[in-house]
Amino acid sequence: MAPASRWIDYRDLPPSAGGYSSLFLDYLYNGAAVERFFPASFREGRAYESVMAAIDARPPDRTTLVQVLQEQAGAVGAGQKTLDNVSLLSKPSSYAVVTGQQVGVLGGPMYTLLKAITVLKLAAKLRVKYPGRDFVPVFWLEGEDHDFDEMNKTWVLDQEGMASALDYLPGGVPPERNMGAVGEIVFDEWIAKTIDRAGELLPKTEFSEPLLATLRSFYQPGKTFGQAFAGWLNYLLGDQGLVLISANNPRLKRLLAPIFIRELAEFPQVSQLVIAQSAELEQSYHAQVKTKSINLFLFHKGGRYLIEPREHDFSLKGTRHFLTLEELMRIAQETPELLSPNVVLRPIAQDTILPTVAYVAGPSEIAYHAQLQPVYEHFGTVRPVVYPRASASIVEDKVARVAEKYSLETKDFFGDRDRLVARVVSQISEVSVEQIFETADRGLQAALNELRFGIGEVDPTLLSPLDNTTAKIRQALSVLRDKTMAAQQRKHETAVRQLDRGVQSLLPNGELQERELSIVYFMNKYGPDVVGWILHELEIDGFKHQLLVR
Repeated sequence: MAPASRWIDYRDLPPSAGGYSSLFLDYLYNGAAVERFFPASFREGRAYESVMAAIDARPPDRTTLVQVLQEQAGAVGAGQKTLDNVSLLSKPSSYAVVTGQQVGVLGGPMYTLLKAITVLKLAAKLRVKYPGRDFVPVFWLEGEDHDFDEMNKTWVLDQEGMASALDYLPGGVPPERNMGAVGEIVFDEWIAKTIDRAGELLPKTEFSEPLLATLRSFYQPGKTFGQAFAGWLNYLLGDQGLVLISANNPRLKRLLAPIFIRELAEFPQVSQLVIAQSAELEQSYHAQVKTKSINLFLFHKGGRYLIEPREHDFSLKGTRHFLTLEELMRIAQETPELLSPNVVLRPIAQDTILPTVAYVAGPSEIAYHAQLQPVYEHFGTVRPVVYPRASASIVEDKVARVAEKYSLETKDFFGDRDRLVARVVSQISEVSVEQIFETADRGLQAALNELRFGIGEVDPTLLSPLDNTTAKIRQALSVLRDKTMAAQQRKHETAVRQLDRGVQSLLPNGELQERELSIVYFMNKYGPDVVGWILHELEIDGFKHQLLVR
């Protein structure tokens, strides 16, 4: 395991950087407090054994699953190791270790890659622990989501070291309508402008042109969000045997038809189960998601719309399209590919299709999984072990040099920026502004106390004007202090600029690096081998935020 200095406890990250909930922290460090919401502990071997036994008793349709996965793997040019892993899923003694993410442009934020690597490493650990059984790493491509604004943008650090956005807009303008499943949106010529913009923003290195050429080979006009994302992820990790699955497939949706039919026939039963579980959860924590009366969307005229019950029929939210229950049931039976699960039913869909022994989840996913135990029981679906994804920041060489120069620890960059700057400027300055103003304040207080005593003896009615004068003096001193601090920082603007670049590298836009930056930034600086380096360095059982010093 890496030295302790290479780790930061989640509890030590400021809310602005982490924002980790008490539920997530208890899940990691105090499992007994949340065991009623998570019967299977990710730390206990018997939990995995129990899930495997349950899957053996209720196996999925492995034949259909493997047939679809073989086709999808072929479409992205998957390597032999991935094809072999797909074949393994046909065996009754094989299980899937799964994670998933929306199909963001240019691969989305860094944590997408960290999730995939966690899955790869967890599957490898389980193979060692349970010889004779097979564990296949699977990445669920969440391409059915219609929240375009969450998938059309990513971030890099520009040539000045500042966070800059890279986005894709069809036709160059924000869409004004429900775009439907984002994974199915076909790129137009504006995707080329997104790649061109990356070339303009990123610092020029020996890796820049090959990287941009590779991105253009995946993100090009005529390809969909889903196809480009799958191709890019396969390029990054394909030789590791990662299996990609897109559930927006008629044959896979056919496997989900019984769930869709039951949800429509029995609504709002699932919602009532979630509400009851959420009420219990909220006695100690928070409820991450709000359930709907019907937890299904319908694809209609290019959009993806929530199905909402009315008094005698159903509507598609935001439209004037209405359907009867009979029409919805016919869709579920005959064309289930037109239906799409929401956040409550998506895990059920996933674990109906796949023999999922473990699901690798981020903090927000762990939070909403706490609401889902009764839903799994309702559908008779095997609930997997929920395993926390690895979390990490890459500490660039420039940040390490600045930290060493000013005797800082890397974790200092995760705190308050103004305090960090003030600390370093004071350290390298001949005059301590804080000290001289503190000395002045103590002297002023002593003088005012003496003045108050004397005035009180002469005429107590003058004490109120003294208070007003004191307030004005203190306000003037505060303004003068701020101006002096600013002047001192200008005097040391090189140091301030270095610190700001360090903060931007580790907390771009005030968020953890993994939540904002694309791996594209690091590939441009260090080359494509940086992915293999992350794969080697990342540890999945530290359950803290890891610092990967490049």
